[in-house]
Amino acid sequence: MFYPGKPVMDVGSADFPNARSAMNSPLAKSLYAIDGVTRVFFGSDFVTVTKSEEATWDFLKPEIFAAIMDFYSSGNLLFLDSNAAAAMDTAIHEDDSETVAMIKELLETRIRPAVQDDGGDIVYCGFDEETGIVKLKMQGACSGCPSSSVTLKSGIENMLMHYVPEVKGVEQELDDDEEESNLTGQME
Repeated sequence: MFYPGKPVMDVGSADFPNARSAMNSPLAKSLYAIDGVTRVFFGSDFVTVTKSEEATWDFLKPEIFAAIMDFYSSGNLLFLDSNAAAAMDTAIHEDDSETVAMIKELLETRIRPAVQDDGGDIVYCGFDEETGIVKLKMQGACSGCPSSSVTLKSGIENMLMHYVPEVKGVEQELDDDEEESNLTGQME
């Protein structure tokens, strides 16, 4: 995690799992230009960079710091398209049910800050009222982390099931390039 000493994202977060997805952000694009960078993620006041196994932090850290400082001194916008900046997954809409509104509020106020402390984020993807399953996606440092499934099951699922009785389990939505795994938990 890199802290530029200035706010990075005003609202939400942004995940760039590959160089193609970074084309809309001058900062993410310049970080992907550094050999060995495999993923870039923006949080509220930090930038998380994931490296390839071959790359060393001794080489990458000064390059990444330089790219971040160059970006902030340039005065460029974080995104070329301002609509891409805000993660609005937890915005509560008029047509959301009471259950969905409670899930989104918990994600935004309790769960997201804890996950962001570890250099990642969590995105709400939906709730199936019939099965009681909440679909979430891990981003940033959390997306490839082996303990993300434990975080999802023991932390997030337990909290949602405790505060929202309609929730029966949590499933992780995966990127196309991530292996398929079913993390559904059923309440006994």
